[in-house]
Amino acid sequence: MDEQALRNEEEELRSQIARLSPEQKKKYYALENQRVKDPDTYAVLNYFFVTGLHHFYLGKNLHGAIDLAILAIGILTIEYYGWVLIILISLYEIPQLFRSQRILHQYNNQVMRDTLAEVNQTPSSLAGNV
Repeated sequence: MDEQALRNEEEELRSQIARLSPEQKKKYYALENQRVKDPDTYAVLNYFFVTGLHHFYLGKNLHGAIDLAILAIGILTIEYYGWVLIILISLYEIPQLFRSQRILHQYNNQVMRDTLAEVNQTPSSLAGNV
């Protein structure tokens, strides 16, 4: 998804949030503040792309653990072609370094969608579905 599409999606989500009741807005913003990720923190972690720290930051723990394991194996076996593993993981992670702003924007839009859906599932709206 390109940056303009992400901005349009965010704008649509923000207009849906604006239509919430005051109580729902309060709940929404409390949840969003806990869940949304900071672009600067992600960017700094992404500069250490070989370690996979940026994956942990977004909750992709398995992906981060795989990156760390490959890096550790590469370092431990550097005498026996471990450098190949380090180069391969670097080549895999470099595109994410250049797309970090878009990746985080997409992540935060998903957080907004999920939080909005959760807030819209209030007990009063659930009672109407019974």
